[in-house]
Amino acid sequence: MRNDLRIGVAGYGLRRSLAREAHRPGNGSRVVALYDPDPAAQRQARDEIGSDLRVAADFDALLHDDVDAVMILTPDHTHAELAVAALKAGRATLVEKPLAITVEDCDLILRTAHEHRARLYVGHNMRHMPVVRTMRQLITDGAIGEVRAVWCRHFVGHGGDYYFKDWHADRRNTTGLLLQKGAHDIDVIHWLAGSRTALVAGMGGLTVYGQVTDRSEGLPEDWFSPETNWPPLAQRGLNPVVDVEDLSMVQMRLENGVYASYEQCHFTPDYWRNYTVIGTAGRLENFGDHGEGAVVRVWNGGRRGYDPEGDLQVPIAAGVSGHGGADEGLINEFVRFAVEGGPTDTSPVAARDSIAAGVHATESLRDGSTPRQVPPVAPELAAYFAAGQV
Repeated sequence: MRNDLRIGVAGYGLRRSLAREAHRPGNGSRVVALYDPDPAAQRQARDEIGSDLRVAADFDALLHDDVDAVMILTPDHTHAELAVAALKAGRATLVEKPLAITVEDCDLILRTAHEHRARLYVGHNMRHMPVVRTMRQLITDGAIGEVRAVWCRHFVGHGGDYYFKDWHADRRNTTGLLLQKGAHDIDVIHWLAGSRTALVAGMGGLTVYGQVTDRSEGLPEDWFSPETNWPPLAQRGLNPVVDVEDLSMVQMRLENGVYASYEQCHFTPDYWRNYTVIGTAGRLENFGDHGEGAVVRVWNGGRRGYDPEGDLQVPIAAGVSGHGGADEGLINEFVRFAVEGGPTDTSPVAARDSIAAGVHATESLRDGSTPRQVPPVAPELAAYFAAGQV
């Protein structure tokens, strides 16, 4: 256990499963300290991590505890301040996605990591999801030729419960759900297409949950109840401030000429993501994103009419940890990176690029769908992170 990476965790809330995943005493990493001002969160952490977990009085105390690395799992709008402090202290730092809620804060975090030579990792666990890795491997193997278009439809069936009853519903904390929830999918689109977004145009609005007048200062006891919180207009206990969109979409032109689209709806009856990737020699599409029966189908054997099966079917072999095994893969990579540095499947620059696309798409949809150019990261930062932060 003396050789375990000693991890301090900030925030034991919605993403506490990552902290539990990182607690592997004797197997490479262990969580030794926590900063969370909520006494209930502190008690839960000690119940789940261990009674010897040290509780820090504030984030500065956590940084000066006997820790090698820090995991920032706090609400989105706090990421930038905490990440900058952790990097200045020289700690290897995992920041849960989204990296920040503004492009300026993302660039500040990247510059701080560069200037202080502190290792920065971003929790884009979808790059470790078996469904995404299967699609990327098929693309790399040439199954559909050169990618020319990527479409993603995101059916957020539990959106009314997860995103409209707490801080997520207030744009001051998220900028918007096109950024907060879409940062994952935009990053995946970039990864599958091999490029970043250069131009966006967004459209959307608060089309359903704005009609719900039942509001609550805290989460109601039955805040998550698929059986009773249906249909969407029957939701109760929404956040006092609800000013983010529940339906949004964005058209994107990537720097390499690929065209992409992303659609997000928070009041569908089902909850999953569907990707379609079209290349010069075929297309692929996922049916289910994890769980029993999930499969990626490929059509590349020539022209035809409607064909629900395709020419190739690749089952999705999901793991046992959260998000189809993605959380385990994410933590495995972070622990190795925190100790050794070097290339990772996730990328701080790519995380920043997904935020940049989401921010400018949100600005567009709130301004008559006017097109927005999406500026790239500074060249010196791109070069530094591409080299693996060694």
